[in-house]
Amino acid sequence: MNRNEITGNTGVLGLIGNPVRHTLSPLIHNTLSEELGLDLLYLPFSVEQDPIAAVRGAFALGIRGLNVTVPHKMAVMEALSDIDEMARIIGAVNTLVRTENGFKGFNTDMPGLGRALAVRGISLKGQQVIVLGAGGASRAVCTLALSEGAEQVWLLNRTIEKAETLAADLNRHFDGEKLIPLAATDWNRVPEKPSVFLQCTSLGLHEGEGLLIDDPAFYKRATYGYDLIYNPAVTPFLSRLMEMDIPCDNGLSMLLYQGIIAYELWTGKRVSNELADRVMTRLKRRLYGENLVLVGYMGSGKSTVGQVMAERSGRAFLDTDAAIEEAEGSIREIFEERGEEAFRSMETGLLRRLADSAVNTVIATGGGIVLRKENRELLKKIGRVIWLKATPEETMSRVKNDTGRPLLDSASEQELYDKICRMLREREPAYEAAANEVLLTDGRTVGEIVHEIIDPFI
Repeated sequence: MNRNEITGNTGVLGLIGNPVRHTLSPLIHNTLSEELGLDLLYLPFSVEQDPIAAVRGAFALGIRGLNVTVPHKMAVMEALSDIDEMARIIGAVNTLVRTENGFKGFNTDMPGLGRALAVRGISLKGQQVIVLGAGGASRAVCTLALSEGAEQVWLLNRTIEKAETLAADLNRHFDGEKLIPLAATDWNRVPEKPSVFLQCTSLGLHEGEGLLIDDPAFYKRATYGYDLIYNPAVTPFLSRLMEMDIPCDNGLSMLLYQGIIAYELWTGKRVSNELADRVMTRLKRRLYGENLVLVGYMGSGKSTVGQVMAERSGRAFLDTDAAIEEAEGSIREIFEERGEEAFRSMETGLLRRLADSAVNTVIATGGGIVLRKENRELLKKIGRVIWLKATPEETMSRVKNDTGRPLLDSASEQELYDKICRMLREREPAYEAAANEVLLTDGRTVGEIVHEIIDPFI
């Protein structure tokens, strides 16, 4: 929402906790409001002391709903008019929904993980589930597994006492003995059968940390693994599963869906999977790296510069022409057999997919990709767009011997030069409209160009 659009009718949502400086929740909720056209603004509030007073004050101020994060998830329960039964079992709330008499508390962590697994096609019903760690997050995860009908849940922790306390409490709630506590060193007592692994320890948050259980034999039981940590993107747990070709995910989808479920409770609106995917793409770009997009006329150096940029900045590299050729055949054949318009439609389709999925990537584009207005809009959605500009003379020197560009077929060098001049005049307004910045490449080495583009982004 544009700040100038805030009025007396704008509803306020928020987050209380300490610290909240690096929270991603505003990105999730403000994106949802923007996409759904709702006049709501989500703000983080740092609450160092007296969270009960903060909740009561928020209700008095008319705030529509709140998220609660550490260290206040338990303390705020005293200030609530009602608490959802599942949140009561978990013993913590993270979402407060406004009612006539006060805020009602919910815990969306558990259903958030459940929806993340369901979207991935993972069911816990009838499964052997292995939960690593017995901290606060583990309580919600074990509650999810038991409520969804897991056959058995093995709770492994560094110290057995903490696991035993949690297991005894939850087994009473679920009237059974399906949650089995175990010291991590006794992992070989877990039956050798296909299992869903849920990693709930903090191991992996800091560089150099290892695994709760290091023996590869333990992970052979896994059919799927989920780590609640989302930053870094790949933890030691996920790395181990990847080495063994076992499907796995980090906790970013849980963060997303717990937020989405909170938003649905506040607004009564159902968030579609398509909208959830768009928010996920924004989250990934914020966390793991923005895309850099190179546009420009043929011969401006987009592919060469892009490859060096990707290597230097630790990003992936994608060339749109190469991607289309890999899927559809050579560009020359596409132009000859299906026509230029068919090729332009292929470019648009590829850009739509990249707008939904590309993260931390340098993307080099074809020279004519900016000709469609839709493409120019998509390019800016994908990332920061840089126009590599060259004079006709420089362009001529770079492309005159290149036979792979059907639009530059010419009978003579003079005819080729005239064509380049004409096409540049026609296309320059489109490049300018698509780009966030312009860089003249004449007489500059690849290293110099990359240095100027990359340094602000490192």
